Amino acid sequence: MSSLLTSPLVDLDTGAVIAHPAIVDATGVLRAAPLPMVLELPVRVVLSGAGALAPLHEALRRAGRHPREAILLLTGPCQEQDRPLLKVGLDGLRTIGYLLGFADVGAGGAALDLITDSSPYLLALGADVVARIPGDHRATAVARAVVTLARGIGAHVMAPGVEREAQAATARGLGVRLAHGPLLAPGPDGKVRVPLPIADESPGTVMLGPRVQELLLPAVTLPAEAKAEEAVAAFGHEPTITSVILVDEYQRPKGSLDRSRFLLSFAARYGHALHGSKPAQRLADPPRTVPRTTPAIAAMQAAGRDAARVYDDLVVTDELNRCLGIVRVSDLIRQVAAIRG
Repeated sequence: MSSLLTSPLVDLDTGAVIAHPAIVDATGVLRAAPLPMVLELPVRVVLSGAGALAPLHEALRRAGRHPREAILLLTGPCQEQDRPLLKVGLDGLRTIGYLLGFADVGAGGAALDLITDSSPYLLALGADVVARIPGDHRATAVARAVVTLARGIGAHVMAPGVEREAQAATARGLGVRLAHGPLLAPGPDGKVRVPLPIADESPGTVMLGPRVQELLLPAVTLPAEAKAEEAVAAFGHEPTITSVILVDEYQRPKGSLDRSRFLLSFAARYGHALHGSKPAQRLADPPRTVPRTTPAIAAMQAAGRDAARVYDDLVVTDELNRCLGIVRVSDLIRQVAAIRG
């Protein structure tokens, strides 16, 4: 089992390295840089049953690594009659803790309906598709379609084999977040340098204020199914916490607990008896979300749409609607005042 990666897997937005290539060699030894890691896994191996996967599990165990540290990129076709067996195999891998992905999407890899039904974590574009963008509008259209599919099923998209800045810029513009290739290989000093887009500093953009990602504060989160007493404990742990965000297994916000309103429910007579062992979601408001690229003025407008919650924290989300943190309305007000002052 080898890796499709020839260089670290890089976040095109931040330049951060988020995964490294890995290989299980002929002796069954896992060779990988620090976690996380990406491994190529042929579909035929999954179809061969648990015995065929045993060397992978054993290699991780001997290396002191856990399946949750590995992204398995599935390669090769799957015949219609083999789909039920593949589903069983993938469910088993996911239960153990592996993250799953599909390689060569949009260029001869697994069928799109199979990919959708498998709920993958990662979709890797076909290397040929990436090699042809941005010069070939047909390849660009394929990449755009894969990004749309990924957003619909909550998956990341990776562009393999990026060699030129134009490819990185086009991929980023389409919404591809992750990439690897010669352009992103570490330099002599071991650092990865990503050609980042030039910031728009036109007068009109400046007057909108900084984007909310620049005002981001860590969010205190709890699972969506958490009990109300767990939220009370979270608020009690730190008096500066203004909200607790309830999230699902993919870190997508499902509810927002404002400190004042939530604790007021417990201050009433019998409050703890009424609510403590019940789901916190019963007392939650719908989360007020803003994409991370939202300008401060637009975020303030979003905050003002509900007069009853005008000072509630806003939940900042990424392209997959996952919670990145919160932004406080008081910080937005200060930023906008500074612009207009």
